[in-house]
Order: sequence, then structure tokens, then C-alpha cells
Amino acid sequence: MRTPRAKRKTRLLALTAAVALAGLGLGVPTLTAGAAATPDASAACDAPDERIYQVPGGVPSDPGSVIACRATELPHVPGDIPMHAWKVQYSSKDNAGRAVAVSGTVAVPDAEWKGRGSRPVVAFNPGTLGLGSQCAFSKQLAGAFQDEYEGENVAALLKAGYAVAATDGAGYLDGQTHPYVSGADAGHALLDIARSAPEIPGSGLDPKTKVGLWGYSEGGAASLWAAQLAASYAPELDVVGDASGGVPGDLKVVAKALNGGPFAGFMVDAVLGLSSAHPRMPFDELMNDQGEETLEKARSHCLAGTISALAGQRIEDNTKDRLSFEQLYALKGTDGRTWGEVVDAQKLGVGIGRAGSGATYEIDFPVLQYRGALEEVIPVETEDATRKAYCEANITTQWKVYPGEHLTTDQLAKDDAVKWLGDRFEGKPELGNCLLP
Repeated sequence: MRTPRAKRKTRLLALTAAVALAGLGLGVPTLTAGAAATPDASAACDAPDERIYQVPGGVPSDPGSVIACRATELPHVPGDIPMHAWKVQYSSKDNAGRAVAVSGTVAVPDAEWKGRGSRPVVAFNPGTLGLGSQCAFSKQLAGAFQDEYEGENVAALLKAGYAVAATDGAGYLDGQTHPYVSGADAGHALLDIARSAPEIPGSGLDPKTKVGLWGYSEGGAASLWAAQLAASYAPELDVVGDASGGVPGDLKVVAKALNGGPFAGFMVDAVLGLSSAHPRMPFDELMNDQGEETLEKARSHCLAGTISALAGQRIEDNTKDRLSFEQLYALKGTDGRTWGEVVDAQKLGVGIGRAGSGATYEIDFPVLQYRGALEEVIPVETEDATRKAYCEANITTQWKVYPGEHLTTDQLAKDDAVKWLGDRFEGKPELGNCLLP
């Protein structure tokens, strides 16, 4: 008989690894700094649930505009926390600057905010949930099925009194493919749900409030991309800090490690996600029959199914000419870029600098980065390298290693991440620990 610890280990391994409302005659007012301090349950936000996940006929050009919203319950956020919550569809931009609609969840605790200033908002990006449309985080929180760990992260933020703006990420609307690990798509979607949260009727949130960013694994890459893009893409947001854990900073390093291994499903998701984000690159024509079957499995599964159904997959076995990653990286798209250049463009910690440095990505707030000492999914060399790049760029960086595996580290760090964000909201200084080895 397996011990409880062994059972938990097995389970962890299985898990790791719209037309605008104005056109419908349902105007969505924008709240100002003078809006009510607590949610208003009577405010109209009653789009049908299916509308949240329908591709709208048009998308507002202003990122963060609310397209549709509806009040919802979050039974999979533990703790019976009194709150008001909404599913929301909002406008964002893809990696090419095109307007897209994205879904997500906004939750505001009912408890009166007693901290400094107005109630802060934490823009949260969950870890990998799978590419199937049923896997969207907003559907899981609202009861489709439970990822208890991410639900606990949301609960911890709400218990601390913070509003939570949790993006599904782009590509979870009907008929779409999530652009998994595409940096700009992810960063934009996370920043834009922070923009949209105060627009929800009755949220009581101040558009000028302080904003924190948080994510782990895929979400860690997303939140770190949001940190890099904040100054140029969303300069009006008062972002005061970012917490990012388990970050797959260099996708080439990650792909090499995952290929043929127990967590190869994440590699398949990344290949499929980047191809959807970059349609000018060769892709479908490269797949053999097995490749087409593999991609169909990736499109339909959530996290546990992705890991179990796609374990051991090798990129060479799924392409017509048994192409290796190195051979794929050399192939060019219709815009002249190679796949290698596209993948390199997703690398975190490149072109970063402090505010006023003239860097491509200027960051004027501290970041928290962390990983597990027993990390078995993301190569620690790329996690460590991302931290090193931030330190070398003089970005104030706090770094911590927890005694856990990939998924357990998410929970081991949860309370520390919430407290660290709380210190940023309170204006406490962060000196970082880049001088430590």
C-alpha cells in the first residue's frame, strides 16, 4: 500500500509537468477614483455565460476595455471567503499588435479595505492548465473542475484583502488555440485584465490603485513578461512589484530537456502555442500522421491528460522528415524570420534595464523570483540564468529556492509571495539579494 506521501507524489506528478456591450444596448460604465469602495451586487453585469467565451464581432481598440461580463460564484476558491466575482471578456493585443478578446475572472473581497490608499489589484496568471477550451481558468474557478493549488493562490490574495484579476490568457475563446508561452501575448493579457478590473460595474476598484503581478510556471513567464512590458505597454498602471516562480526563461533549453521525457506534453503545447501565435511560420505542413494526432490530443486535453497522453513524445517522431529542433529552428517563415529567431524572442531577461536606462524593457519596480530545489520539469539552469540576467541588469531582485518539486514549490512559496506583494503595496523598501550566490 502506498503511503499518503507517495500518493501525493503520484498526484503531483500527474498534475505538473462579442460585439461590445454598447452595441447590445448594455453600456459598461467606467469607474473613477471616486467610485464606491466596496462591490455593488446590484450593478448590471449579466451577459450570458456563453458570451464570455464567444469571439466577438469586433474588439475595442483600447486594451483593457470590458466587452462582456457576468457575476459568478467561485466554488473552487477555498475558504468560504465573502466576495463578489465576475467572469469577464476584455480587449487586449496579440504579439503583432492586433486587437483580440481575452477571458478571465475578477474577484473582490467583501471585507472593507483597511490598508493604505485604495484596494490593490493583483493580476494573476495560473500555471499550465492545458490547451482545451474547457481548461480555461475562469471555468475551473467557477466549478467546471478544480485545480486546488491555483484556487488556493487566489484565496490567499483575497484573504489578504486584495482584488484578484486572473486572466485565462489569450486563446481560450471558442475555436481558438491558446498561444502557450508566447511572451507578448501573455504579458499583454495579464496587464490588460488589470486595466479592465476597475471597469467592471460594481467592482469598486480605483483605476489608479497599486497593481501587483504574480504567476508560476507558465504563469511565471507571463508575469515576468508583463513586468518587462509594463512601462511601454501599460504606463498608466501603477505596477509596484512582480512575483514570478518556476520560470521557463529560455524555451530552447526547456524544449531540449522535455523532448522525449515524462513531461513532453508541455513541449507539445509550446510547439502548438507558438505556431498559433506566429501563423506566418511553417508548421502544419511539417507534421506527419503521428504529429497531427499528437496535436489533436494537445488541443483537447487539460493538464493531467496532457501529461499522461503525451509523455515520451519526441519532436522527431512527429515531423515528416524527422526534423530535430535544431533543424526546425533553421526554417524560415514568409516574413523571413527563422523559427530559431521566433523562439529566441521569447527569452526572458534580454534587453532589460532599470527605468531611464534606455533598455528595450525598462523595469522600475522590484521582482521576486523563485524555484524549487527539487525541480524536475523546468531545467534549473534557465531559471537561474533568468535571475542572473535580472541582477546583471541592476533590476532589484529577491531570489529564493524552496525545498520542493515543481508543483509543490508553488504552494511552498504562496504565503511568501502574498506577503512580498503586500510589502510592495505598503511601500516598504526592497533591496534584493543579488549579491548572494
